[in-house]
Amino acid sequence: MLRAFCCAAVLAIATLSGAAWGDTDDFPRPASLEPAVRFWTRVYTEITTEEGFIHDNARLDIVYKTIGVPKGLSPSERRRRIEQGIQTYRTILTKLGNGARSNLSDEERRVLELFGDKPSDAELKAAASRVRFQLGQADRFREGLIRSGEWKPYIISVLEKRGLPRELAALPHVESSFDPTAYSKVGAAGMWQFTRSTGLRYMRIDHIVDERRDPFFSTDAAARLLEDNYAFLGSWPLALTAYNHGAAGMRRAVSQLKTKDIGVIVEKYRSRSFGFASRNFYAAFLAALDVEKNAEKYFGPLKLNPPADSVVVEMPDYVQADTLARALRLPLAELRKLNPALTETVWAGDKFVPKGFALRVPRSIGPDVASLLASIPASERYAAQRPDLQHRVRRGDTLSGIAKQYGVSLAALMRVNNLRSNDLIRVGQMITLPVAGDAVPPTLAARAESAPPVLEGGNYVVRRGDSVARIAARFGVDVEQLLAANGITNPDRIYAGQTLRIPGADVAEPVLALAPPSPSAERERSIVEEPAVAVDVSEARGDEPVLAPFPEAPADLPAVAALTEPPAAALPNEVLDAIETNVETDGESSLEANVLASVQADLAADPSDYSVAADGTIEVQALETLGHYADWLEIRTQALRDLNGLPFGRAVVIGQRLKLDFSKVDAARFEQRRLAYHRQQQEAFFSAYTVQDVTDHVIKAGESLWVLAQRTYRVPVWLLRQYNPDLKLDEVMPGTVVKFPKLQRITGA
Repeated sequence: MLRAFCCAAVLAIATLSGAAWGDTDDFPRPASLEPAVRFWTRVYTEITTEEGFIHDNARLDIVYKTIGVPKGLSPSERRRRIEQGIQTYRTILTKLGNGARSNLSDEERRVLELFGDKPSDAELKAAASRVRFQLGQADRFREGLIRSGEWKPYIISVLEKRGLPRELAALPHVESSFDPTAYSKVGAAGMWQFTRSTGLRYMRIDHIVDERRDPFFSTDAAARLLEDNYAFLGSWPLALTAYNHGAAGMRRAVSQLKTKDIGVIVEKYRSRSFGFASRNFYAAFLAALDVEKNAEKYFGPLKLNPPADSVVVEMPDYVQADTLARALRLPLAELRKLNPALTETVWAGDKFVPKGFALRVPRSIGPDVASLLASIPASERYAAQRPDLQHRVRRGDTLSGIAKQYGVSLAALMRVNNLRSNDLIRVGQMITLPVAGDAVPPTLAARAESAPPVLEGGNYVVRRGDSVARIAARFGVDVEQLLAANGITNPDRIYAGQTLRIPGADVAEPVLALAPPSPSAERERSIVEEPAVAVDVSEARGDEPVLAPFPEAPADLPAVAALTEPPAAALPNEVLDAIETNVETDGESSLEANVLASVQADLAADPSDYSVAADGTIEVQALETLGHYADWLEIRTQALRDLNGLPFGRAVVIGQRLKLDFSKVDAARFEQRRLAYHRQQQEAFFSAYTVQDVTDHVIKAGESLWVLAQRTYRVPVWLLRQYNPDLKLDEVMPGTVVKFPKLQRITGA
């Protein structure tokens, strides 16, 4: 099946002229934002990435100086110049704030005049703490305009198909200057700068395929995220700001200030995470839109790159990349350029191009692509992906030591396992190696199908393609017994990598793991292959409790009024310390910001509020228990019960507000731990399922919200709540419209 990605009609609306964009009320420009819009217009058009403004971070109409930071400078010299420039104006402002008004130097007098007639000492002292550096973007913006010609037609076609404003097509100027290879220091990737946790909700992201890197895949995802943000927030200024700050943060701002006016929110909203980037994101977008409309005014005549002219074919088999390039008669480098979603493990030959992958090829070979693929010999087609080789962490192991042991680079090892330099590894953890085991040729497919399942200590690890009925048949147990032994009420809700207790099996030490399997491990398991190969079968298994991506509903739950999450295992403190470093905050960099989107909020598409309110309370969210809160706060659970007057045995209810005790852990650290937990759960879930659509269901008399979620629509309650963040789950009346996401299991590797 071929799909084309270029047409003259779409190309016609990709022009940069102002006439191509209709003036709408979707993107208001409050007068209070005009200084910021002018500031970003200057950043995008006046100074290049070899220059920068020393400026006031709150009053963007005040720019103290333009300094040079040539690309030839060493990082230390570059930093020194920036720090020196910032300190110069902090010193001047401090002097003025201390009352100096006579015997001023010319520069001191000029700075004083920037603040208008007779500024107060307090105002000048406050300004001393707000001096900031902003790198110029003019050269990047110009290059982005040229690159945009390649992708803009497709972007606009996607927006129009979803009924979204065409102006949103300018957002990649703010995100990445239309650079598909952009990668930020906090892990945001691609033209639309998705973080992993947000991207997984809309795309495949693992060590074989990372769709964030592909302009086409990521454009589809960005449109869905923006559409979801708008559905949650009801205005485009808020939806765009949420792209950077997160839907939950913007809902919180609206709730606190009782307004959707973006000008008021930017001016008055205060939050630990609502920093410079978030406050300025919408203004920067408006500036980018203006500059794009008037590109010739700022940059002169420009010749845009021609639109991407390619077709897509679905891969019928697993194939080596170099084999595929030869069959298509394309240089491997050209095939790689057309398919940036395929990772280095594929191009290095450690993994196959996956079956079912939407492979992009030049339009010129489109008519012949089916026959060219058919020419690949049967001996070079494979029934399954190369299995992962993995190392089980033992006491004393380090990442660098593991890399050395297997002769791989540390960088590649970290990339495959989605680890950062400050992440910790734990005993018993499985580390995926950036190499692969032997392939499974077609002749072995039937043998793999009938291979005995892995059973250790009476536990079975679910593989891709398994079902409850199939697992029960393999081990000769009754389906109902298997469900009861594992507390499962929905037989369709199992996932690859899940550990199931097989009733009647010999019981040894249980196989336990803290987290659900990595996205890569889940995608590698198939009904036609054995689970990932473990290179080191150590007796060390760790002692952490099993945490499922989502709990099952209690079978006897009668009504919505009783809706609570069943108890879940609590995380040990030392494990929390290991995982909390993954939390990405919406803070600005210490000295300079290149593109504002490099700080996209963690879980940006999740509208649930995981923050601590000013009064020290939180709203209970799905998947949480008092045990979680106690561990994150490093206190006893009973202390929380006493603080909130909760008798022993009573579970907390979703939407309930609880008081917390921050005597040992502050609110910011608690929020980090809470976010890390939810990100872990959501990443595991969205590695196995994708949301295909959303259905509006009108509640009828006698219907149970829980029954609808678990049996009719088959969605976990935490996801249902995310799509209905303002709905009180225990107060749903007939006639209420509830949004139910429609899930589809991800298949293939």
